[in-house]
Amino acid sequence: MNKYATLDAFLTRIRADIYPEPASEPHGTITRKMIEKLVDTGIVTPGSRVLDVGCGSGLALEAFARFGVQAVGVTLGPELELCRGKGLDVREMDFSFLQFDADSFDLIWCRHTLEHSFSPIFTLYGFHGILKSNGRVYVEVPAPDTACHHEANPNHYFVPGKSMWQSLFQKSGFVLEWTGDFSFDTPMGPDLYWSFILRKKTTP
Repeated sequence: MNKYATLDAFLTRIRADIYPEPASEPHGTITRKMIEKLVDTGIVTPGSRVLDVGCGSGLALEAFARFGVQAVGVTLGPELELCRGKGLDVREMDFSFLQFDADSFDLIWCRHTLEHSFSPIFTLYGFHGILKSNGRVYVEVPAPDTACHHEANPNHYFVPGKSMWQSLFQKSGFVLEWTGDFSFDTPMGPDLYWSFILRKKTTP
């Protein structure tokens, strides 16, 4: 078996780990808050092209539409038909193997998705290639070792510390422009998410 066949077999196997995740709190509040921040700071404007990777049930796509933003979603999950039933533009596509032209998007929205990547640095390289010059990525990931134990989730393949994430962003061609924390209580105890706004670094 050659290396590409081995990779294909692995991707086929882990696809069975995908599960639907209905919109819930605090996800709805955080999504609205961060999209408002992107709009208020001018990172996205009416007419901007946005890609939502791992779009779930379409929560962010619907929020972007309210601001006149052209958002496209990609998913391999069971919510694909749900999103299409809402009239949303959603493609069936692996977010690590995106089939878009170079310089296609102003922003990639990547909320609670990178921890599902079998190789986040490979995924981030793909993001870099389809972003416009000085395009941005919004990344949000769960922290490890909280009461919710995100690292134990069956399809969370990469839940490192914050400094490791920041190192991967730099290595894959991005400049960190902003970072924030979301801490809150859950029935299991305290939980924490980290968020980042990255800018595509272009070579002169």
